[in-house]
Amino acid sequence: MNSSERPGLLLTNLGTPDEPTTGAVRRYLREFLSDARVLDIPGPLRAMLVNGIIAPLRGPKSAAAYRTVWTEAGSPLLALSLELRDALRSQLPGLPIELGMRYGNPSLESALDALLEANCDRIVLLAMYPQYASSSSGSTIEAVYRLAAKRWNTPNLEVVPAFYEAPWFLDAQARLIDEKRKAANTDHVLFSYHGLPERHCRKSDSSGTHCLASEDCCSKIVISNRHCYRAQCFATTRGLTERLGLEAKQHTVAFQSRLGRDPWIRPFTDEVVVELAKSGVKRLLVSCPSFTVDCLETLEEIGDRAREDFIQAGGEHLELVPCLNADPRWVQGLAGGLRERWFRGVEEPVRA
Repeated sequence: MNSSERPGLLLTNLGTPDEPTTGAVRRYLREFLSDARVLDIPGPLRAMLVNGIIAPLRGPKSAAAYRTVWTEAGSPLLALSLELRDALRSQLPGLPIELGMRYGNPSLESALDALLEANCDRIVLLAMYPQYASSSSGSTIEAVYRLAAKRWNTPNLEVVPAFYEAPWFLDAQARLIDEKRKAANTDHVLFSYHGLPERHCRKSDSSGTHCLASEDCCSKIVISNRHCYRAQCFATTRGLTERLGLEAKQHTVAFQSRLGRDPWIRPFTDEVVVELAKSGVKRLLVSCPSFTVDCLETLEEIGDRAREDFIQAGGEHLELVPCLNADPRWVQGLAGGLRERWFRGVEEPVRA
């Protein structure tokens, strides 16, 4: 690290409504779904769908779901992301670290401004999505570059790439799964990742002929699918099952949170949990390795709705593995990985 250089860390996540009300959720949905990387259709059609159909219809339903997970500290995603930021600050003392959300508050711009006010001229962007998707990582990177470009003194930006195979991610995730698996005495593990439209995977295929063209297209990472979200999800699963010693019959991969009528990547989590219960699985463990912080999609969609569906279909118990959040082992591993590659000159914390 250049002796005159002052680095900073910009920690980002997707975002959350400011409060669990219909109005706040509608504002959030409009901002989120108006992003051309999220809803990649012509602008006029996107505006019509978002403002005329999706936000008005989904606002009340989503607000009711948010109310079931809202805490005294507010949105779980925001509260837990702030805990992670603070924990990283203790592991990387002296390094300015700020949190910004791609949509909602605190904004990316406010976080970037805080780092610039701290005289940071080399900013490392860590988007908290283990697997790359244009609609999450790509959108965040684009937005940060755009904001930085508006400054007269444009900071040097570096991006932490997708960390779906990073040992410091897989080790921490596997430990959480293993602890829950033993404590809950479960007989099957479901890895549930956030879903994407199939067209997003195909658009990421550099060859145009590999992604979703065969049943084993995600069996390994190759040049054609190295940016494919689904392929990276399966790579994460392979890394976790190797660490956990799980055989093929002991785990399943599925994708949740689909929206609209366009084809989304399969299999679907809400269908798989029912199928597993009907096949004789009684005690199911669900991990969501595309989320590093617990949020509506983990706590309500899996912890409440999927659990109810599983039990109604004949299962006895569904146990949700918490996200990494601010788990001390995860924080230490993440800080170590950041220090090794991006912040070599940053001191280590004083330990008792």
